[in-house]
Amino acid sequence: MNSYIENIKKLISNNEIEEAIQALLLELKADPNNDEAYFLLGNAYCKLNDWQQALNAYGQALSINPQSPARIAHDRVLEIFNFYNKDIYNP
Repeated sequence: MNSYIENIKKLISNNEIEEAIQALLLELKADPNNDEAYFLLGNAYCKLNDWQQALNAYGQALSINPQSPARIAHDRVLEIFNFYNKDIYNP
């Protein structure tokens, strides 16, 4: 596996979320079709409880790769979003 991606995963698991987000945004600027980077970006935003940004990132991952693990993560965030605040999200 890509050591760059492994380093990002370590940053996220060590709660170095801002550093992970900045690194992922740089990666996505260089490679905007990196669905795994969008998936990890969604995970990072989830750690910050930033559900809207997480949904956006997971949605981008899914638009690039419909088979991405972002599908499950996206659906779980929607469940959380809909459970806690039904007024924010209007499908």
